[in-house]
Amino acid sequence: MSKYIIAIDQGTTSSRAVLFDSNAKMVAMEQQEFKQYFPKSGWVEHDPEEIWSSQSKVLTDLIENNHINATDIAAIGITNQRETTIVWDKNSGKAVYKAIVWQDKRTSAFCDKLKEEGYESYVSDNTGLVLDSYFSGTKVNWILNNVDGAKENAANGDLKFGTVDSWLVWKLTNGKQHVTDCTNASRTLMYNIKSLEWDEKLLEMLDVPASMLPEVRQSADHFGDWEYKGVKIPIHGIAGDQQAALFGQTCLEPGMAKNTYGTGCFMLMNTGNEVCKSQNGLLSTIAYGIDGEIKYALEGSVFIAGAVVQWLRDGLGIIGSAGETEAMAESVADNDDVIMVPAFTGLGAPYWDQYSRGAIFGLTRDTKPAHLAKAAIESMAYQTKDILDAMQKDSGITLEELKVDGGAVTNNYLMQFQADLLGVGVVRPAFTESTALGAALLAGYGVKLFDKTKLQSIQDVDKVYQPNWSEEKRKNRYAQWQNAVKRTLNWLDKE
Repeated sequence: MSKYIIAIDQGTTSSRAVLFDSNAKMVAMEQQEFKQYFPKSGWVEHDPEEIWSSQSKVLTDLIENNHINATDIAAIGITNQRETTIVWDKNSGKAVYKAIVWQDKRTSAFCDKLKEEGYESYVSDNTGLVLDSYFSGTKVNWILNNVDGAKENAANGDLKFGTVDSWLVWKLTNGKQHVTDCTNASRTLMYNIKSLEWDEKLLEMLDVPASMLPEVRQSADHFGDWEYKGVKIPIHGIAGDQQAALFGQTCLEPGMAKNTYGTGCFMLMNTGNEVCKSQNGLLSTIAYGIDGEIKYALEGSVFIAGAVVQWLRDGLGIIGSAGETEAMAESVADNDDVIMVPAFTGLGAPYWDQYSRGAIFGLTRDTKPAHLAKAAIESMAYQTKDILDAMQKDSGITLEELKVDGGAVTNNYLMQFQADLLGVGVVRPAFTESTALGAALLAGYGVKLFDKTKLQSIQDVDKVYQPNWSEEKRKNRYAQWQNAVKRTLNWLDKE
């Protein structure tokens, strides 16, 4: 039996490679941050070659630094930042433009135009998404219309589009495989989640040639092989980061939900074999595909979660590291309220307002950096409640507990505040990197290292945070947040 699985975890701010043993326990990890580009207000870009070079480096470093024999690696799984869009030349293998990141807002006006043309209901009914600059399709359209020669080259069949997973597989297989999985495809605004195929009407709407699109496979399928030192290692599992976290938290039954606190904040609830159409501003999406079956999920997306702490560090310079915020938040009196709405790139679910912008309320002469740190941390919990309330209305299910993961869940103040605000237990696993774990579990499932019984036994609980607030206090605190959000909506003039 092979000893290891490697999870490639390509995120918004860093590339990671994580080594797991045959019992899905983490052995080692390598990580490298890469540059963020902000060429204009609201624009966010990455260099695709920097994504690849950083990911390639941590992958080989992981193997070399831990003295792993390539023959002992059963499979590689990939999880990735989802809607980030890359277009490359199939002949040279070079990207024609920088990767346009999921946070990027440059196509907001185009989305408004498509709404005015009457596409909104068709998009919602067939993709489960909304017409928002968040998703990949309008980004592809922008590249084709703004990069010299791109439109002509695409029409000639020379350009390829992919989310980051497709780009990595193309690189790992030396251009032999242009593929994606169903979860990533479901985030492009071009994939029909009912018929499970690229949708001709959507491609026409976006003016994207079908020849650019990758082949779509199930999440635990074989996606190709990476040859390392003469050994072919199968790539046998792919899922977008939030679906990977849902799988990593083993939310395999309808009604089970998780929330990931990363750069953004993402809550997903498994809805089983049926698409659950939201009436409350959530997305319907593909949760995963295994064993020839597709499972669906409801999703609420918060654009700025952990990124607000990064802003405190890099933008304001009031903290040296994210770890400082817990003590800072606890140093501020509970009734000393500053409310921060971190709508730096608009608001996601359930508001879907591309034109709101960040704001801070309740400032006084006594306001100190600790107040801002506390408000930033609490903003993650408030946005999570927005989504959970909508999710419970849509599904008719009242959650009894919320499973959590991601980098920010190590912050005990955040976790207790979240439990107090929601009024339910918040369950933190012993291994909080559920995204990487999900990629590893899919890869292991694909090569039959794990079965469903084994998957259910993987997760160990570190701590359960129980709520302490009265119902009155919960309502009052949440009302403060809702009042602040109302003041930020449609902040920018659409003209």
